[in-house]
Amino acid sequence: MLAVEGASQSLPREDDRLAALGFDGDHILPVSGALIISPVPPRPFVYSPPEEGPLPVLFSDDHILVLDKPSGLLTVPGNRPERADCLEKRARVTFPTARIIHRLDMDTSGVIVLGLTLEAQARVSRQFERRETRKSYIALVWGQVSGTEGRVDQPLMTDWPNRPKQHIDPVHGRQAITDWTVLEAGARSTRMRLTPLTGRSHQLRVHMAYLGHPILGDNLYAPEAALAASDRLCLHAHSLEFAHPVTHEQMCFESPVPF
Repeated sequence: MLAVEGASQSLPREDDRLAALGFDGDHILPVSGALIISPVPPRPFVYSPPEEGPLPVLFSDDHILVLDKPSGLLTVPGNRPERADCLEKRARVTFPTARIIHRLDMDTSGVIVLGLTLEAQARVSRQFERRETRKSYIALVWGQVSGTEGRVDQPLMTDWPNRPKQHIDPVHGRQAITDWTVLEAGARSTRMRLTPLTGRSHQLRVHMAYLGHPILGDNLYAPEAALAASDRLCLHAHSLEFAHPVTHEQMCFESPVPF
């Protein structure tokens, strides 16, 4: 049986809770006190990147480049010519040697670091691989979250028939862990801090949907009501901490939350 740490284990009036969240029985399945969103029908993908402006540089030196990625922009080129515009390409106009170290989803905004040398790229990449970096995200999710903090520990794998979507698979999935904290509760949404302890694709989006509180504006995992609640995915990479690849100084960068 699937379990969510920090989630309520008693739902005496499940129908009332679903109604309050704005979902119907076609999209929600209660599991062990959590609310699991059943597969959302595939939606068309339209790439409409934001207009190019000044490169949003948070920091740069001879070794690394830290940017504030806008929502709606791919981190790396897509698999079609019309998806060539991306953060890496834009960065190379000013920083020709810029190389991607990690990625943010197209619709996620916030702090991202690139290497300006092969050595810097490799050294910071190893920090991500060894889980030596610290990342914090801010999200707006649908509904009022029960409790103040918790952990989702549910393995993920690619949903091959519905790529690029991911799904929870207790048998074949790779370990995925997300810590969450409620920051502010609204009438129909909750502001949360999400701290991924692993770095799986779409991890935060799937884990919040698993809790029964999909991220507002999520075109892949949110039912229509939560999708329509925002004109963008309300997920922002708020802070990133890592050691400088050459000086070894511990560095922390933050980006203002745009929602």
